[in-house]
Amino acid sequence: MFDDTLLDDPAALQRADRDHALLALAGAGARVRTALRQADAAGLAGLRPDGRPRTVLVAGHGSALTAGKVLAALAVTGCQILPLAPSDVTAVERGERGTTAFTAGLVWQLPGWAGSFDLVVLASAHGGEQGLIGLAEQAYARGCAIVVIAPDGSPLAEAALQVRGLPLPYVPPALAGAAGDEGHRAGNEPDLPAEDPGVLWALLAPLLALTEKIGVTQLPSGSLEAAADLLDEVAVRCRPDAALYLNPAKELAARVAGTVPLVWAEGPVAGAAAERFAAMLAERAGRPALTGLLPGAITDHRGMFVGQLASAAADPDDFFRDRVEEPDPLQLQVLLLRRTPGENGEHTEEASSAGHSVRRAHRLAEAHEVRLTEYTSGELDPLRALAELIALTDFAAVYLGLTAASG
Repeated sequence: MFDDTLLDDPAALQRADRDHALLALAGAGARVRTALRQADAAGLAGLRPDGRPRTVLVAGHGSALTAGKVLAALAVTGCQILPLAPSDVTAVERGERGTTAFTAGLVWQLPGWAGSFDLVVLASAHGGEQGLIGLAEQAYARGCAIVVIAPDGSPLAEAALQVRGLPLPYVPPALAGAAGDEGHRAGNEPDLPAEDPGVLWALLAPLLALTEKIGVTQLPSGSLEAAADLLDEVAVRCRPDAALYLNPAKELAARVAGTVPLVWAEGPVAGAAAERFAAMLAERAGRPALTGLLPGAITDHRGMFVGQLASAAADPDDFFRDRVEEPDPLQLQVLLLRRTPGENGEHTEEASSAGHSVRRAHRLAEAHEVRLTEYTSGELDPLRALAELIALTDFAAVYLGLTAASG
């Protein structure tokens, strides 16, 4: 059973946070600023591109693929963004500690059409994946432009020089041994270490700085620095010693507990945040979630509203239920992520269509007595809106996981 009193006990949260996930999230803004400075020093400031690539392929795993999806949500029309997931896994030799990370055996393959008009970005927080090094060699043989985001001195960063790629630095967490930094979360499989929740921004910052330079994204001036400031602001609001009723992330964690959430989103920016939230719930809290974009999510998930999870929500406050012998049943709920920059009097056709989908979602939830809660960002800058939604939901997923670890 979920005990929300743990959320108001900073000492208990600190004890449960063995890999310093909250600290990693709090430092996300600083990592963005450091990454931008180091990327300029690495040669990005002097880059003079000849034109925009036909396709940007972002290869990696975990948060690297999420960064590719975020880029797809922010990219201009006319340039395709393709997150490139591993296609196979091979056996590898055991390391010094007797175990080998599963990720060390991952294999990536370029699409058959990839060539000199395309840019391949290889992103890794560790830089030791032989599959990514092999992909760099493939890209070089095809004549692709190559950029590598990896820790200095890692095999992948060194491989970038061999294939005439541009190496951009990966900024590690400030605290040695922080979440995912060559460590393992208690209870994890030895070859599947927990990922540092701040990895996303450490990879995304140099990626977006690059794509701004080559015209793939066209964000407002100073957008990345402004996003870093907003990450700091959300970290202050969601800090461990902020009471539950004043902390939006703790409130969201309490809302998700005991439910199977449908994380719906309106538009590509909120859609990227919804996918990230589902991934973080699985990674940090061990909880499943279904995601979908409006209006398609309404039909894709309509069967959930007439199943057992929906019916369990009919009378959650039954006074006569034995709460010892009968634990709280899992309930269905909808969490709707939205970006609402146009709700200041502007009435475009796109806004009208989106508003219709949102109203349909509310009607469906009300008709089946399923709770629906909206989480919105009114930021005009799409990157700041993304940062606001992701930071809130990241903290919520970590808090939910920590309460389970404390129990």
